[in-house]
Formats: sequence, C-alpha cells, structure tokens
Amino acid sequence: MDFLVNIQNSKTNMVFNIADIVHKAEAALITNPPHITDHIAPLSQGGPHDFYSSADYFWPNPNTSDNLPYIRKDGETNPGNFVAHRQSLRQMRTCVAHLAAAYRITASEHYAIAAVRFLKEFFLDEATRMNPHLLYAQAIPGICHGRGIGIIDTLHLADVPVAISILKGSLAMTDTIFAGLQEWFAAYLNWMTTHPQGIDEMNTDNNHTVCWSVQASTFAKFISNQEIIDLCCKLYKEKYLPDQMAQDGSFPREIARTKPYMYSCFIVDNMVNLCHILSTKDDNLWEYALPDGRGIKKAIDFIMPYIADISKWPYPKDIQHFDEMPPAMPFLLLAGVAYNRNNCLTLWQELAKKPQGDELRRNIAIRQPHNWI
Repeated sequence: MDFLVNIQNSKTNMVFNIADIVHKAEAALITNPPHITDHIAPLSQGGPHDFYSSADYFWPNPNTSDNLPYIRKDGETNPGNFVAHRQSLRQMRTCVAHLAAAYRITASEHYAIAAVRFLKEFFLDEATRMNPHLLYAQAIPGICHGRGIGIIDTLHLADVPVAISILKGSLAMTDTIFAGLQEWFAAYLNWMTTHPQGIDEMNTDNNHTVCWSVQASTFAKFISNQEIIDLCCKLYKEKYLPDQMAQDGSFPREIARTKPYMYSCFIVDNMVNLCHILSTKDDNLWEYALPDGRGIKKAIDFIMPYIADISKWPYPKDIQHFDEMPPAMPFLLLAGVAYNRNNCLTLWQELAKKPQGDELRRNIAIRQPHNWI
C-alpha cells in the first residue's frame, strides 16, 4: 500500500510552497464536509446516495417537443448539466488531500481530525455516504440512465487512498474507520471490474481506459489486490502503448477530437500517473518501452514543446478553453522527479496550479502532488 516515492532532494523541496499547502489546509478546516446527498439529481433513476452526472457533450434536442433524445456536440460542454455530485466529490477529495499534506508536513493532529471527518461522512456514515458504484454517471436523457464512460467522473478519487495512507498514522484514523474505507474502495473496485459498465470502460480505446487503470491500480494498492495491479500493468504494456501511442509519442485518437490539445495533455498526464503508481524496483514502467521505442519518455518528449509554448501546437486549436491552457499538470512534477528533468520541474513551478475553468480542473486527477512524492 506504499504510494509514496522516497525521493527528497533540493529540487523537490524547491517545487513545493509549504506555506501555501498549509494555507489550503487551513481553508479546509473551516469548510463544511460535502456529500452527494446534499444535492438531489432530478433525472436520476437512483436514490440520494447514488452518484449521478449528465453526459458532458449532450444537449437538448431542438427538433422535438420534449427535447429528447439529447444530441451530441463533441467537445461542447452543456452548461445545463447536473454537476453537483461531481463538485461535491471533487471538493471532498481536495480538502482531504490538502489536510493530509498539512498533517504530513506538521504532524498536527487537528488536520487529521478534519480529514477523517470528511472521509467518514462521505464514504461511511449511513445518512450521507455515497454508494460504491457509478450506475448513473454520464447519463443521456432519452437514451440511457448511465454509462461505463461515466467512471471517469471518479478519477479524482485516486487522490484519496494516498491521503488515507498518510492519515493512517494519526490518532483520528481509527482501525474501524480505516477498515471501513478499505471496504468501500474494495466494493467500488469490484463494481468497476465486474459490472458491464466497468468492463465497457476498461475496454475503451482512448483516454478513458487509461483513467480506468489510474483508478483501479490506486484502489487495488490500497486494498492489496495484486491481481488488479498486475492487470493494469498488462494493459499499459499490451494495450495502451501499442494501440494508442504513435511512433512520435502522440496519441492520434486524442488529436482527432475537437479538443486535441487538452486531450493530448490529459492522456499524457494519466499515463505518467500510471507509471508512478505501478512502477516497482523489478518492473520500472518509467524505463519500459516497446521494441520500436514507444514508451512514456516518447509521450513526454512529444508534448513538452507545446506545454512550454502552446503557440507551436501544430494541430487545430481546441474548440473551447484553448486560451486557458496549459495549467500545471502533475505529470510535469512526477516526470521531473523520475527523470531529474529541470525543464519539467520549471514548468511545474511556472504554470497555474489552480486553473479557473471547471473543465480544466476536472481534467486534473491529482490535486495535491506533495502527497505522492
């Protein structure tokens, strides 16, 4: 269950603003814990404890009296979507991550007490807990009540077991609460790996399957499920690299989208997350490459010039948010540490740590990388 890489040197110390981390934790201390039960989804077929979200790129049908079925506009986010459950989940994750980081830095128990309260209310308490499935995520009115593709909505939960592993040393994280959290993530992982919607998401052919593995591998490490860890390694080596990465390190299926820049950055970020999560002394994905040379180094080398200067992007601009890109994505930090690359670490320091647009924020899996290093 060891998520942390023990690499502490002058460079990694330089890239973290400790005062800012503690400041964010102080803000979390005065934040009321969010729950999905605080918001009722009018179109959900589930109950108050069931996560619900609307499909991002689907809009009311202008050609029918009831606006059904919704129609797809790829890359164009419908501002009328129900997003309250996503926002509650992300807020919980962010507060827990900041509080765990502050506890790790200061050893002050009050940060741990607050973090455990967030976790207990969101995952365990009968009145406010979220059920461990995503049956009703990314629903399309008039078409379906939920889709496997909706599993990407819980990508941000990857931060949570890492935070819990830090909090385990606190007085607040009792054995009973820790066991309950393990049970929740075991149940969710079981749903992800056995339900048809979970299997559909695992078998997608673009960034969605990579994000499935980021979640599955993190949850599997948390509950010591080696079978799923091995599966994610196999998918990385035998599916993601050969099927999705081009010889130059790009990802053609992402470039073909209406937001080619954002999706290209997004998949590299999560491929790097996988390398960080899954690499071991005996199986180092940071150095793994196919016989033709395709590996994570190529993906990083492809995208880095366009992170440094977006004006050099040779493909069409994204139809939304292009001018807001790029934010500081965690892959810059993780790769900078793994490869001792100053250009990655410098960009991590220079770019915006908190993008203003909601879509950009939800496309960043790791909110508090200090917990991962």
